[in-house]
Amino acid sequence: MKILFIHQNFPGQYKHLAPALADKGHEVSAFSLRNAAPGKWEGVNVHPYELTRQNGKDSHPLVIDFESKLIRAEACLSHAVKFRNAGYYPDIVVAHPGWGESLFLKEVWPNAKFKLYCEFFYHAREADVGFDAEYASTDLLAAARVELKNANLLLQFQHADAGISPTEWQASTFPRHIRKKISVIHDGIDTEALKPNPTVRFVLDNGEVITRDDEVVTFVSRSLEPYRGFHVFMRSLPKLLSEKPDAKILIVGNEGVSYGAKPSNGTTWKQQFCNEVFPALTSEQIRQIHFLGVIPYDRFMALLQVSRVHVYLTYPFVLSWSLLEAMSAGCAIVASDTQPLHEAIKHNENGLLADFFNPQGLASSVISLLGDSEKRETFGQRARAFAIEHYDLQTVCLPQQLKWVEG
Repeated sequence: MKILFIHQNFPGQYKHLAPALADKGHEVSAFSLRNAAPGKWEGVNVHPYELTRQNGKDSHPLVIDFESKLIRAEACLSHAVKFRNAGYYPDIVVAHPGWGESLFLKEVWPNAKFKLYCEFFYHAREADVGFDAEYASTDLLAAARVELKNANLLLQFQHADAGISPTEWQASTFPRHIRKKISVIHDGIDTEALKPNPTVRFVLDNGEVITRDDEVVTFVSRSLEPYRGFHVFMRSLPKLLSEKPDAKILIVGNEGVSYGAKPSNGTTWKQQFCNEVFPALTSEQIRQIHFLGVIPYDRFMALLQVSRVHVYLTYPFVLSWSLLEAMSAGCAIVASDTQPLHEAIKHNENGLLADFFNPQGLASSVISLLGDSEKRETFGQRARAFAIEHYDLQTVCLPQQLKWVEG
């Protein structure tokens, strides 16, 4: 078959699926907004395209997001028409609809099957928005803006033949008429690459070598922001370091924002919470906290392998790959007792769930695991077994994804 992938930052979620389809003999192509020349990647014909306009200066504030998606959709439409006019007709279009590119493509190829990635359906209540009262907005226009983010998704699902979502909870955020089209299949974790390594060494920027003999607590987020509980983790450190003075706190993440708003005071969330928490710490305790920024994947794997307790916190939102990767690496995990975690972490079986809003309780959970090697070992083994059973790339997820595309 001829299979076309649409993703502004291809390969994105399709980095395993697209090459696997090519390996099976399908003619696989992709449209991408990456600034590059057309070329071949892992057997996939990649065709970049460019935007031809920017947002209007006088656009209504509530429609700027949708206008951005229309601009991408228009550019992708123009690109697709050129391919159709040259005789290209895909049997299947697999698209991530989140940025709007595939909005008009059913008009170009009405006989193609359209299969969409269902990452998240936005809600002004009872999900991520308003979950954290400390940063909740009372502006009704903010709620309207959230609802309008779904306009693009609703329009695309009018002609979608099938959807795929990585977790049951993420699928459950979609309206019922869309949910019935969705298959729940995770993107997949390479559990063979990410596995325990008792001899691992992790070198800090100051040259200090960390091993499994060290009392390491890890926290990972794409961006250090409240959406992923960075403020709660930081507020847990005075109690944690007071009772575990030898603990080394390793924090990964950039200082921008990925999902939430920027701080209103013009600083970064990292700086704001350092300013809040550090006065309660001694200089020695502060030296135990290491901000690593964004690190290469091989260092990320070593970080998880050296971790004694890994902390993962999130609003009710998209579940991070890093949580499942930590499970695959055999980490003893303390996670927030929020809806996305309930599929992966079974409290007191393969990890601990802690109240998102209770930094002292979070610290107590981490301290208890640091002091119980037998429980850490049990949790780590069970977490890895769960990851292999439910999220392994080669034996579970990729075969199901291939069946979903070809079916």
